[in-house]
Amino acid sequence: MSPYNTPVTLQGKYARLEPLALAHADDLFAVGQDAEVWAHMPVPTPQRADDVRAWIQAALDLQARGAVLPFAIVDATTQRAIGSTRFLDISPHDRHVEIGWTWLGKSFWRTPLNTECKFLLLQHAFETLGCIRVALKTDLRNERSQRAIERIGGVREGVLRRVVVMHDGYERSTVYYSILDDEWAEVKKRLQAKMDASF
Repeated sequence: MSPYNTPVTLQGKYARLEPLALAHADDLFAVGQDAEVWAHMPVPTPQRADDVRAWIQAALDLQARGAVLPFAIVDATTQRAIGSTRFLDISPHDRHVEIGWTWLGKSFWRTPLNTECKFLLLQHAFETLGCIRVALKTDLRNERSQRAIERIGGVREGVLRRVVVMHDGYERSTVYYSILDDEWAEVKKRLQAKMDASF
């Protein structure tokens, strides 16, 4: 198995990213009951814990095929899962990954914990995996996410028009961003400054 596809735990001061498992379902269901959290996700707001279990199982099935590496985001204070993220579009040969399917309980938006998650993922991608490119993408309608990616130094590459049909039938256009290995040092400084100012 490539290091790109190998489950790993990434430990920070306030957040821990650990391999996603069915055991996280109840925590994730509890924290994900705000429809705004799922407004730009390809799946609807879960109505039952079993919906979350099915979503996790689908991610684990993709992981078994080497397509994604999913994480639960765990609050280090409470030891409860409060969101999820994953590496996808994994290409060891081309030395790139994409960070996506990221969501957090709404009370954790714009917090140091959220910033630290991005830091841990990018640090692992560039400093451990040796990536030369990390992509991030978001719904064209999701201006909050676009501004957040731009604040940390993501470079906007363009828009893929009407590329995803959402669960409600909406034809979503997607904005792509990237960070390259020779940009990581500056992005790392920005993220560390944001965390230092908050902690």
